[in-house]
Amino acid sequence: MLGVLAGFFVVWCIILVGWFVGRRKILGENARQVLSSLTFFVASPALLFETLSKARLQEVFAEPLLVTAVAAVTSATVFFAIAKFWLKRALPDALMSSMAASLANSANLGIPIAVYVLGDASYVAPLLIFQLAFFTPLFLMILDSSTSQHRTTPLRFAVMILRNPMIVGSALGLLVAGSGWKVPSLVMEPIHLIGGAAIPAMLIAFGMSLNGTRPLQAAAGRRVDTLLASSFKLVVQPAFAYAFARFALGLDGHALFAVVVTSALPTAQNVFVAASRYKTGLAVAKDTVLITTVVAVPAMIGLALLLA
Repeated sequence: MLGVLAGFFVVWCIILVGWFVGRRKILGENARQVLSSLTFFVASPALLFETLSKARLQEVFAEPLLVTAVAAVTSATVFFAIAKFWLKRALPDALMSSMAASLANSANLGIPIAVYVLGDASYVAPLLIFQLAFFTPLFLMILDSSTSQHRTTPLRFAVMILRNPMIVGSALGLLVAGSGWKVPSLVMEPIHLIGGAAIPAMLIAFGMSLNGTRPLQAAAGRRVDTLLASSFKLVVQPAFAYAFARFALGLDGHALFAVVVTSALPTAQNVFVAASRYKTGLAVAKDTVLITTVVAVPAMIGLALLLA
């Protein structure tokens, strides 16, 4: 337990550094965007490649991937039913809020939490692969079919997935792991150094993003949606993950703790990007991202205490 709390302490310290840097504008106006781009396009793919190239495939494509898929799909389905039939929201709005209630920030917070709290970045790989390769494209395809502004073919979505640098880094790492080939140290060393920039840059960028934003200011008519989506993401989805992992698959110990913690990650920031693109559910998406991001780490500390 002390190791888990120490991991959260490290994460929060770096986040606070980012908050201070952002508040003082030490790195300039566009620093957060630059850091985010650095982690997404360069550092995170390198980190994922190095981590997964040394992983055992039976641990990546096994129970954790199944738990991730079941918890996310169940959470999204139940929330969609509530939003559509109880709150009487339009189909695009219900889809967008369901996305906010189930899509986790598997990169910006998922990777640091996996490294410092769970002890290995590979713990977040099943979630990352499931979301980038299947869950997010599925949501976007349904949103495309329910709006008149955009029409995207499955082929274009496949190209989008293959062009995602995190998917490429993960796929190459898995390919190396599956082949049994050992990457020469001369090649791995620069990859290791570049990947080392991912976690601090992610957390500093995240801390910078906490400046100047307040939740529930623009969502006067949708505060119920926002609070409900936040509760689903931080409480209901981890509960689904725990129930399925514990009682259906018989997981316990650190393996159970890992799948529950990764399910409790906050709403992914690209939910707001999707809401902006489709011009639906903007207030709910933005505020759910903010609330779950701020509350996620204390919530995961609570989970750690409950599962200890």
